Amino acid sequence: MNNPRPKVRLSRALGIPLTPKSVKYFEARPYPPGVHGRARKQETDYKVRLREKQRLRAQYNIREAQLRNAFDKAASAGTKTGEALLADLECRLDALVLRSGFARTIYQARQFVVHRHVLVNGRRVDRPSYRLRPGDVITIAERSRSMDAFQIAAAGGHAETVPPYLDVRHDALAARLVRRPERAEIPVICDEQLVVEHYSR
Repeated sequence: MNNPRPKVRLSRALGIPLTPKSVKYFEARPYPPGVHGRARKQETDYKVRLREKQRLRAQYNIREAQLRNAFDKAASAGTKTGEALLADLECRLDALVLRSGFARTIYQARQFVVHRHVLVNGRRVDRPSYRLRPGDVITIAERSRSMDAFQIAAAGGHAETVPPYLDVRHDALAARLVRRPERAEIPVICDEQLVVEHYSR
């Protein structure tokens, strides 16, 4: 579980560092893994769109079926599909635990939720895909607060930049979703229009 290499290989394949540990590996070798990693390849439109979709999936650590369902929901929202898709994914509980600075990576955030360390509006929620609505409050369970990971979080250890759609009190290990995220504020590396084109083909 602590071996960074699978995430490093995925980071290099997708062209984005997915974890803090993978950053140094990625910077040293910012090309895909394998003997042909440095070679220039002709890329089809399909491959470019597919990779962008895979990048989005990896950054939220979700399955293909989950992304497809989120896309279908966004496509029927009556607004810009790509922006609606990212706003919806960003309202996932595991994503907001990460953005609040309560976890170091999306993988750790998912683990915290599944292991029942996270409350929403005072009730335990163990589904990483649970969607929050504006006004909802995330807190860390009282019995979990003494864990090293949450002590680091309470000291602001993972809170480099908290996005403006969240109101976070690290010392209290509490965060409130103030409003729906806007695309420009979502810290995800993705050309969402390519994802829309991939699913719309």
